[in-house]
Amino acid sequence: ITLSITMGTIMAMSSSNWLLAWIGLELNMLAILPIISKPKTMRASEATTKYFLTQAIASAMMLLASTTNAWQTGNWDILELKNKFSTTIMALSLTMKMGAAPVHFWLPEVLQGTTLQTALLITTWQKLAPITLMYMISKNIQPIILTSLGILSMIIGGLGGVNQTQLRKTMAYSSINNLGWTIMIMAFSPNMAIMNIFIYIIMTTPIFLMMTNTSMKTLQNMSTTWTTSMTTTFSIALLMLSTSGLPPFTGFMPKMLILNELITQKLTMLATLAITTSLISLLFYLRITYLIMMLTSPMTTPSLTKWRAQNQKSQPMTMMIPTALFIAHLIPAIPS
Repeated sequence: ITLSITMGTIMAMSSSNWLLAWIGLELNMLAILPIISKPKTMRASEATTKYFLTQAIASAMMLLASTTNAWQTGNWDILELKNKFSTTIMALSLTMKMGAAPVHFWLPEVLQGTTLQTALLITTWQKLAPITLMYMISKNIQPIILTSLGILSMIIGGLGGVNQTQLRKTMAYSSINNLGWTIMIMAFSPNMAIMNIFIYIIMTTPIFLMMTNTSMKTLQNMSTTWTTSMTTTFSIALLMLSTSGLPPFTGFMPKMLILNELITQKLTMLATLAITTSLISLLFYLRITYLIMMLTSPMTTPSLTKWRAQNQKSQPMTMMIPTALFIAHLIPAIPS
């Protein structure tokens, strides 16, 4: 299954033909279904069904777009997607594949119905292939479409996460918000979009790993970690601030570069709208940070928690946390 997931993504990312890319995405999707349904619960079965249906619809839209383009131009090449109808349908299908607005409804439900490890896989690895395909056709998609999808994702990602108490759903809306930044800048600087998504993956991976180590699934679980592991508590709080885009953390770097690029291209109103929507998402990141670091749990007596007895190996996580927090200082000087 792991080989199929890896090979499917690599095939979709490295192919130059729409049919091969479609086969890679299908192989990847079919391989991850058993992983999502591994917990033998009703929620996991429901999450698997939702994931399958949405990905199948997105694949059908992808085939429709590529077939229409081939019918018009006689070409299956990914870079030769010239038909405006085909590019619009393809952009929507890839948006559905990665879980951005307005076709994002499956993502929070699927993450909530599966394990934390699978949620990490869906929010990181599963986004690589659709974003790579969108990168390849970004020059042919009308900028207004990508900009609209991006702004909508940023607004929905911010508003959706504000009222959540389940951490997996919060991380799902965080993912939607970040995808909004990625899709919006894809129209003007595709390389910056790729940088943004890779930095997001670097930041979100240690968060999920620490949540897995401590069996942390709700805000209530999160508020009691400080009694046992101060390092985990501070690390998650700082990583949340980094993901929100506050300086001097890593998450500030891509947002600053994206806003700089928008202003350079005389898109000041779009930059203002983007930074305003990021304030909405900042609300739930700060709420989580405040809950972890500023509030004292009413129960301070040491007691056996569901995760304290486990002896966890965390070398990869130990290396990833400083990277996710402090690589912003390696940012090159921005020419004025």
